[in-house]
Amino acid sequence: MNEAVMVAAPERAGTKREVAAWCLYDFASSAFNTLMITFIFNRYYTDVIGGGTDRATFLWTLALNISAVTVAVAMPVLGAIADYSGRKELFLGGFAIQSIIFTTLLFFVGPGDAIAAFVLFVIANIGFEAGNVFYNAFLPEIAPGNRVGRVSGYGYFLGYIGGLLCLVLGLGMVRGWLPQTNYLHVRGTILLVAAWWLVFAMPMLLWVRERAERRAAPPHGYVREGFRRLIVTFTHIRELKEAVKLLVARMIYNDGLTTVIAVASIYAGAVLGMTLEEVLAMGIALNVAAGIGAFLFGFVDDRIGGKKTLIITLVALTIAGIIGVGTTTVAGFWVAATLIGVMMGPNQSASRSLLSRLVPEHKHAEAFGLFAFSGKLSSMLGPLVYGSVVAATGNHKLAMSSIVVFFVVGLAVLLTVREQEGIELARRMTAEVE
Repeated sequence: MNEAVMVAAPERAGTKREVAAWCLYDFASSAFNTLMITFIFNRYYTDVIGGGTDRATFLWTLALNISAVTVAVAMPVLGAIADYSGRKELFLGGFAIQSIIFTTLLFFVGPGDAIAAFVLFVIANIGFEAGNVFYNAFLPEIAPGNRVGRVSGYGYFLGYIGGLLCLVLGLGMVRGWLPQTNYLHVRGTILLVAAWWLVFAMPMLLWVRERAERRAAPPHGYVREGFRRLIVTFTHIRELKEAVKLLVARMIYNDGLTTVIAVASIYAGAVLGMTLEEVLAMGIALNVAAGIGAFLFGFVDDRIGGKKTLIITLVALTIAGIIGVGTTTVAGFWVAATLIGVMMGPNQSASRSLLSRLVPEHKHAEAFGLFAFSGKLSSMLGPLVYGSVVAATGNHKLAMSSIVVFFVVGLAVLLTVREQEGIELARRMTAEVE
């Protein structure tokens, strides 16, 4: 085995049932991202609830931004509180139930209820995003140390599969399985999301238990303790410098990845004249490729280490970006999109697994709170760059070329991460606390 990943399996690694339950949670929650944010509810909100107005589009993007900012600001502190109190499972369950309940309430909104739907969606989306922070924080607890990469990959794989299966059911409902009276064929997909999430998340909520010892609130309260722990982390940031370098690198290359995914359909239509049906087919294929890539590269991650796995994905993403910009045919764009899909899952999975290895056990939730912070922060610059270049030049190819730079710069920062040194330091810091 490569020296960079010779990490002893923790004694408290989860059972096979716990690992399966953890992976299944991604299968469950992916329904929200797929049907509510990406494909169906977003169009229902802007076209029906909001009446197809520019105001409705503004409110939808505002809802996404408010959710992102709230999660980015709150999660590092809440993560620190969860680490101190030993209550990650309580935070995970609370935020998941919050999202499921407020998603269900969206079934009852209709035309003209734009503000009510706005509020309900923001609360539901915060629950979805925040729950993922604590879900991620369980990875190093339930996965044996030498299998963190593949378990992370299993989770992403099931997430992509769950999203696709739920999308198939949702499209069936929209296209005729349910009556169109009062938009029931669309509103029914909202209940599908809530039920799907509740059913498939139950194993995680019932079977996976916190390893850390629970602590009562300190005299000064949990909130103040959360801020205190976060301040201590930043005060001793040099002790976790490898994790910090990874977070910075991810903030850059993830910006490029999320932007490419967000503007791919726009680019395909503007440059290659692809129809909506063609773009949708490509999006489904991309998700299948991402799931397969995450599954297979999980084994690569455990074999050669998270850093080398990320290097492979970033080099391939750069090549895919160059192909996508250079091609003048739909077939060429399919090649680029497929390569991006295959590397997208492993990139996300290896980022998660590597961070879990670079952080001591008593700071996992806090670290993934910062992981969420960097992810939300990185979702802002890329779209702004792309949009600004198009506005200034009218050239989508030039705009896409500027996004490829994010992969190159992110790779340059990643190369400075000393993986083995960071892993050994995290283990020493864990041992000192114990």
